[in-house]
Amino acid sequence: MQIGEPADLGPRQLTGTDPIELSQSLLDRLRTTRYAVLAALSGGDPVYGVNTGMGAMSKRRLDEDEQRAHQRNLLLGRAAGGPPWLPPDEARAVVIGRLRTFLTGDAGVSPELCLQLVALLNSGLVPAIPVGGAGSAGEIIPLAHAFGPLVGIGNLLEPDGKLRPAEGVLPAFELGPKEGISLLAGIPGATGRAWLQTDLARRLAEQLSLVAAGSIAVIGANRDPYNPLSGRGDELLAAQLERILLLAGPEGKPRSLQAPVSFRVAGHVISHVERAVGRLEEAVDRALTGVTDSPAFLKGEFVGTAGFHGIDLAAHCDQLVAALAHAAEVSAARIHRLLDPAVTGLTAQLAHQPGPQAGLVTVHKRAVATCHYLRRLALPSAIGAVETSNGQEDVQSFSWEAAGVLAESIRLTREVTACELLAVHQAFALSERRVPAGLRDFLGAAADVVPAIEADRPFGEDLTRLIDRLR
Repeated sequence: MQIGEPADLGPRQLTGTDPIELSQSLLDRLRTTRYAVLAALSGGDPVYGVNTGMGAMSKRRLDEDEQRAHQRNLLLGRAAGGPPWLPPDEARAVVIGRLRTFLTGDAGVSPELCLQLVALLNSGLVPAIPVGGAGSAGEIIPLAHAFGPLVGIGNLLEPDGKLRPAEGVLPAFELGPKEGISLLAGIPGATGRAWLQTDLARRLAEQLSLVAAGSIAVIGANRDPYNPLSGRGDELLAAQLERILLLAGPEGKPRSLQAPVSFRVAGHVISHVERAVGRLEEAVDRALTGVTDSPAFLKGEFVGTAGFHGIDLAAHCDQLVAALAHAAEVSAARIHRLLDPAVTGLTAQLAHQPGPQAGLVTVHKRAVATCHYLRRLALPSAIGAVETSNGQEDVQSFSWEAAGVLAESIRLTREVTACELLAVHQAFALSERRVPAGLRDFLGAAADVVPAIEADRPFGEDLTRLIDRLR
């Protein structure tokens, strides 16, 4: 796909395999900016990380020989991370995030460096980037690992996950003035990783609606709580209530006047997840279009900025994690109710023969354990600043970690959703209720990977297949 504007580099390229190509007009614009950057640097004024040291060493001016070696050395001395490595899709998202911000011209890098990033993306390999260990006012450690391979430093991951030395994989490239620090600046990692997760979170919210509607339908819950009229003043909530009502279908004779709260609040809980996803998408867009490089080249001048702090991204990742944790807890509560004959009118614990058989009681216990893990992840990432770099960096937002926690929270919420889906599948199998038309395809896909449950068995195998299907 040819990229003519920064915005052309979109979600499709985050996980896609189509080759990326930068248009000539875009390359020409980048070259014009690069000439202006080199001209500005020739004046000899101090420019952070270009002709000065970094962090607490920023008062130290570098001579010409030191400057020539400095940009590559930045990638060498800061690659202090190690395994485990990011999954390939997240590693690719980091590189996409960096390329997207370079295309705005703020970093003032050469078009050749942008083409080297494109070559990496088109190679089918991704850099070996540590999952953790950012720990600074920005992302210098993971970014040193991410972009060292552009100049033959560090390692790449092959499609099978095997490590491969980066040296010799890409054409030899020599970093020019300001290009090493530009590779380490800003928050492209948190931005790219959060960008990737927003699509996964939207799909998960859709699955939460489907599974909740299945639970509502199979217990014959009163449909009053899903009347769209009760969403007045909140269009998102009203639309979610209408969707659940459509999926669950009408209920002429509900089993009780009120179902347990975990069923009645489904629309509110899922719409809260959707709202949190939307706000994170807005934060990602601000990070992609705003100024996060430092120093940035703005209107012909080098400007030190604080866009690397990333609190906007970190806070909205945290908000979505909390929303997912609550959604998972509500789902786990519904699973417990689905095991209760007083709620479902079915056999205890959804077993064919309660007593000799345990049924799905341990499936609920797995969901409870997963929710407990999720609660621990819901601690805000930006809490707990620690001074580094001799006090020059005295606070952090930990946006890199926030994006990682979000990815883990999506995975765990999907796991709880699979537990509820298995319970709904078994409840319909034991019930005389017909699967509503709006759920037939979804529950039919689950039935394709879950054989009929007529006795106890290792339900972890069923859950693994359902998790794969949801993914």
